[in-house]
Amino acid sequence: MLQVALAQVKQHARRFIAVALAVVMAVGFLTATLMVNASTEASLGNSVGAGFRNADLVISAGPEKPLNEQAAQAVADADGVAEVYVQQQSHIAFGTAGEAGYGALQNTAPAGLDNLELIEGTRPGSGEVAVDDATAKRLALTLGSKLELAPGAGRAAGDDVAAGGIPATVSATVKASKDPLMMGQPQFFGTSGLLTALAGEQTPVQVRSIQLDLAAGTDAASAKDAVAAALVQAGFAEPTVNTAAEQTKEVVASFTGGTDQLTIVLLAFALVAVLVSALVVANTFSVLIAQRTRELALLRCIGADRGQIRRSVLVEALLVGVVASVIGVLGAVGLMAGIIAVLQGRPDTEFAALAVPRLAVAVGLVTGVVMTVLAALAPARAATAVAPLAALRPAEDVRVGNRKGKVRLGFGIALVVGGAVVLGLGALSANLLIALPGGAMSFIGLLLCATLFVPPLVTAVGALAKPLGVPGKLAAVNAVRNPGRTSATATALLIGVTLVVMMMTGAQSARTAFESELSAQFPVDISIGNLTEDGGPLNEAAAQTALTYDGVAAAGLVTTGGYATVNGQRTGVYQLEPAQRELLQDQSLTLDADTVLLAEGSGLDTLTVTGSSGSRELQVVEVSSFSFPPLMSSAVAEEIGVPAPAAADSEEYYSSLPQLWLSVDRDLDATALMELRSELAAGLNVQDYPGLRGGD
Repeated sequence: MLQVALAQVKQHARRFIAVALAVVMAVGFLTATLMVNASTEASLGNSVGAGFRNADLVISAGPEKPLNEQAAQAVADADGVAEVYVQQQSHIAFGTAGEAGYGALQNTAPAGLDNLELIEGTRPGSGEVAVDDATAKRLALTLGSKLELAPGAGRAAGDDVAAGGIPATVSATVKASKDPLMMGQPQFFGTSGLLTALAGEQTPVQVRSIQLDLAAGTDAASAKDAVAAALVQAGFAEPTVNTAAEQTKEVVASFTGGTDQLTIVLLAFALVAVLVSALVVANTFSVLIAQRTRELALLRCIGADRGQIRRSVLVEALLVGVVASVIGVLGAVGLMAGIIAVLQGRPDTEFAALAVPRLAVAVGLVTGVVMTVLAALAPARAATAVAPLAALRPAEDVRVGNRKGKVRLGFGIALVVGGAVVLGLGALSANLLIALPGGAMSFIGLLLCATLFVPPLVTAVGALAKPLGVPGKLAAVNAVRNPGRTSATATALLIGVTLVVMMMTGAQSARTAFESELSAQFPVDISIGNLTEDGGPLNEAAAQTALTYDGVAAAGLVTTGGYATVNGQRTGVYQLEPAQRELLQDQSLTLDADTVLLAEGSGLDTLTVTGSSGSRELQVVEVSSFSFPPLMSSAVAEEIGVPAPAAADSEEYYSSLPQLWLSVDRDLDATALMELRSELAAGLNVQDYPGLRGGD
């Protein structure tokens, strides 16, 4: 029967195209999903783990006691430790007489743990710094350029830095670190001595981690135990010791509230991929075998037994499954390689990395082959379950009134009801891993019942074609002439449409949820506060100037409408006019005659706001941001009387300065946003930081 199977595949190759395409897409989807998971981890390792990618072990501080040189000395003597790097970072001011700003300064690592990517120049020595390429380009810095560095506190006016700064020479330009704690700001790298010299009372040097390079042949697990014991002996009981991969996962989990939400979401996508793959292949193969039922019966009439027929069908499925699975895996690898190549060509995502785990390839191949064979098994058994002469006659349709129909209806209803219950439990507990199986059970139950309800539905819809005359009546009759094929076709469409709608809905829901959370955390895109470099407050002219910049969608000057005491300090309460509501990214925030918005953690239920002619006690509504200024409606401000601007020597002067709020275009990427921020700072004559803050 092997020769028969090969002949069938060769002679009726077109019949297998649909099955092969279904397997290719299913295997490609599954493999690509698993590769997305691995590639995401690898990309996160290049970003989150950029600061310790060359380390064998990473020590991070516990909640009670920060790391210091004593801890570094303790682990340096542990068994298997070859080299130690105390990763230090500080916030600094930089500039010359003409230009100034703020940035991050990090000490360089010893050779074995060095992660700087030099573009040109040499590693910085005493009195030298390396600058990231974006900052060097923006400030026109070249090798040998002179900088003045100062502690990153207070004003960073060029004159101030030049008068009290530490001179440094640019020795190299390096690729900007993708470390999230350094991205989006000028990056400088220098010696530990330079960091110590720039440490200030308000900007102390922060020890972010201690990184270890192990001696060749040292077992990482044994070294972790030795390092942990050394830390405990030195009085550091809380620090965690991880490998670089473990540290990356821990950092990512800390960003998502202690749980690895990314892995959960990708796992859900993988489960959906397996389910959809099985449904698509089984449905397509059942249609193919159903078309050949009489042909298989004829083979039995000329001497083939049931086992031979069944093996012939399974061999055909095996051949199709192997070839299609290999094509699906290769297609997934090629697609992912193309996507990663595009991402690597963009500055914001150049850290993207392609990972092709062996597990993804193996799972894709095995799933494709096994799924195709199993999908062919049921139709093959159905084709050989009846006598050859009976198989040559038209098969009995599955209806509600016959035994097959009742069994299918019972299983279908049980799965729909049971799946709905599980789905509801998952929704109530907000657990995707519970809701997903429930949804899958309900969907499979619906498909089992498709044979029972699809033909009547098609017949009912076909009645709409009767006004077209004879062609319409013929179309309505032909559409349900073979109920089995009608149901199979409708099922394939149902699976495809459901998959597309589910993916689009899921992607849009995730995007909406992310944007809502982002808007709640950062109610305003860009806020510009404090005084200008000339010492004056911002005014309406600044708002009009900001509107002339590309990327600024809306701008408005938000002024004080009253004063109040919050946490023991008198502060200005800003007023928002109805026309300025578009400046708030969180549109769920409402301002009426009885409410005032305060930053999260105020602990107040009411707040009394005083104006020039009266006062009002307003109900406090806390926003999700910790740095949001008190805000009320302009109608309340008019009711209590808008007060005069605070005197320059008053307690509330700096907390009541007019603020310029900006809304930016949604299509701006991080680089464009940073460039816009710098352009605005220069054009409005304000400091880049902290006078102007993005996403606040």
